Amino acid sequence: MNDTFATILAIGISAVILFIFPLMAIADRNDDIATQTYQQKTVEFVDKERNQGSITQDDLEAYKTSIAAVGYPYKIESEVKRIDENMGKKTEWTTSTVIGENVYYSIYTDTIENEVYGSSGRFPLKEGDILSVSAVNTKKTLAQNIRGSLFAITGQGDAGRIRGAAAGVATNNGSNI
Repeated sequence: MNDTFATILAIGISAVILFIFPLMAIADRNDDIATQTYQQKTVEFVDKERNQGSITQDDLEAYKTSIAAVGYPYKIESEVKRIDENMGKKTEWTTSTVIGENVYYSIYTDTIENEVYGSSGRFPLKEGDILSVSAVNTKKTLAQNIRGSLFAITGQGDAGRIRGAAAGVATNNGSNI
């Protein structure tokens, strides 16, 4: 009886070692590649848009297509911190060269996309605006599911999602285009 139990236990352990761990390693590698792709495409998109001074419909569609090509469902969040130059606003620390301080107000994904997909086909950026974009997958991947089931006891099963994020300051004024 003891030999039968030991044999069954050895077969179970070998199945985990021979099948589950290699599968998890390959799935982890796929997640790493997807993360690099999300990050690279997000940086390329932000750099292009901030350098040209506007978010265009064609560029946004190309970015979404490149993120979708990874094969995971995704969500894109974007924010533009629009600079509100208020030179007449006085502060206690003003000098002869600084009259007032600039204030930023935020514009988020829905408003940006409504304007991009609207009649103008673009969202203009002013020089000094801060554009930040992040893309994250919305469902757990195979690697995350395997890791979650194997490491559920230790509480380390939910290690991060696939994401890419980038931000930059607009260098061109796209309001006049």
